[in-house]
Amino acid sequence: MKWITGSPAVRETLRILLAVLAALLLGFIITCLVSKDPLNAYRAFLFGPLSRLNRIGDWLEESISLILLGLAVSIAFKAKQFSLGAEGQMAFGAMASGVVALFVPLPLFLRIPLALLAAALIGFLWGALPGYLKAYMNANEIVSTLMLNAIALRLYDYLLIFHIKPPGAGYNQSDSFPEEGILPSFMPPLPFWEETRRMLTNQMNLTVMLYIGVAAFLIAYYVMARTPFGYELRMVGENIKFAKYGGINTKRTIVLVFAVSGIFAGLAGAHLSLGVHQKLIANITVGLGFEGIVVAIMARNNPLFVPLAAFAYGYLRAGADIMERTSDVPREMILIVQAVIILLVTAEYVLPFIKQRIVKPEDSYLAEGDRHAA
Repeated sequence: MKWITGSPAVRETLRILLAVLAALLLGFIITCLVSKDPLNAYRAFLFGPLSRLNRIGDWLEESISLILLGLAVSIAFKAKQFSLGAEGQMAFGAMASGVVALFVPLPLFLRIPLALLAAALIGFLWGALPGYLKAYMNANEIVSTLMLNAIALRLYDYLLIFHIKPPGAGYNQSDSFPEEGILPSFMPPLPFWEETRRMLTNQMNLTVMLYIGVAAFLIAYYVMARTPFGYELRMVGENIKFAKYGGINTKRTIVLVFAVSGIFAGLAGAHLSLGVHQKLIANITVGLGFEGIVVAIMARNNPLFVPLAAFAYGYLRAGADIMERTSDVPREMILIVQAVIILLVTAEYVLPFIKQRIVKPEDSYLAEGDRHAA
């Protein structure tokens, strides 16, 4: 039993689970204070996403986007590059894939791969821009990515309103995509389960993006753990001066980190346009890009933990929506749970950092001497 509890992966999982449980307990206490029927409200929050097939579908659908966004953020954070640009990359990914779905006259088996490729490519290019600014012009990546988010979102609105939506329409959205431009169902059309497939497709809006999400996290893990680029990425994150001394082209690595991160955010945008909404709509990202930061923090920037964190956080978001619809508790309560989770998960990083700053150099030298004397 000792080797199980001593495993870093197990300890990490237990720590995250305890943080989530503590946050849920605090959320219940607050619910008791603000709700006339706290038990039913919290029951809807905890078990609502599993009560119906369509609610399960909504939970899984949102979790797929969170997996891709969590991977995008975790790749940048692993290299100690604090990119906040997933929101803009996702908007451009939605736009690029939507334009292909609407205007490129190809059959489904060619149009969908082309749309996904376009989303990944625009995410790569838009992600490389703040990477170049950071590596070669020493621009602060937090400021540059936030500013580029604003540019991307305004360009998205401009293209949608003035060039894509139907002329004279009183709403800011495109026409619905043709069938050839919509992601197919996650269940292939086979004769022996056609009735089951039709029922699940009607109840759960799940697409082949489920399998793409699984492939994405496996590829991200392989790239970060088994390739030269992954080694360079980790070295830059551990100690950029040591990486440069060891012969790593740190500027090129930083640009690639931002660019590769943008690929996953762009694919998340394609999921929103081709799978969730099946059209281009105003405010399509609804701030979801920043939720990827929460997923990455919960997963400790480890791609293997990103799916678990995404499904857990997606479940909390789905439960909050159901609780708001069925009780007198507002959805904003999830923000409290989210904040507590972040505080508890990051505490292990913050406390040693503070301790290291407080302890004087001569104190640590004396402590080291005492250990040698002992």
